[in-house]
Amino acid sequence: MQRRSVGPAAWLIDGVAEPAAWAASLRALHVDGVHEIVPAERTVLVVCERELSEAIGGRLDEVAVAPLEETAPGATVTIDTVTIDTVYDGDDLAAVARATGLTVDEVIDRHVHGTYSVAFCGFSPGFAYMTGLDSVLHLDRRPTPRTRVPAGSVAIAAAYTSVYPSTSPGGWHLLGRTGATLWDTERPEPALLAPGTTVRFRQVPR
Repeated sequence: MQRRSVGPAAWLIDGVAEPAAWAASLRALHVDGVHEIVPAERTVLVVCERELSEAIGGRLDEVAVAPLEETAPGATVTIDTVTIDTVYDGDDLAAVARATGLTVDEVIDRHVHGTYSVAFCGFSPGFAYMTGLDSVLHLDRRPTPRTRVPAGSVAIAAAYTSVYPSTSPGGWHLLGRTGATLWDTERPEPALLAPGTTVRFRQVPR
């Protein structure tokens, strides 16, 4: 990993193998002067008090990454689990089955039986990139993105699964849909799926 300054009041930690786990370990330390911790695919941005920036940078070098299911010594890491009820009737189910050599039922079964972890959020508010997808379901994005993907669409692309929190363009493969609200600014925490959250998908009838 490499630590780089981003202006006078932030640090970027680059080359992080498990950004969500690293961020959770830092949060568990309750370092004074740290205002925001934002994990991404391979980086973590740490926004901090300007006057304490140099001292905080030294503390960042000492962060020992603990798996999200473990508790860091002397601190508590809280892990939420969210179950998302899903109707598996997505427009791309048959195409995913053909591409993977599975039946449609097998595609659904592999997706349902995965245990996922939110690695980071991006693309749009509340859009969570979740790791833990069965390797057989790892597919490149669609060659032609859709101009409109409905909110609540459950989808896969590359090594991730996600749920579209709002109607938007998108190039992921659609497996199904959920009625869960992924982003709600009226909630104390608008995002249902924050980095570090454990997620399970549960099949429900139409």
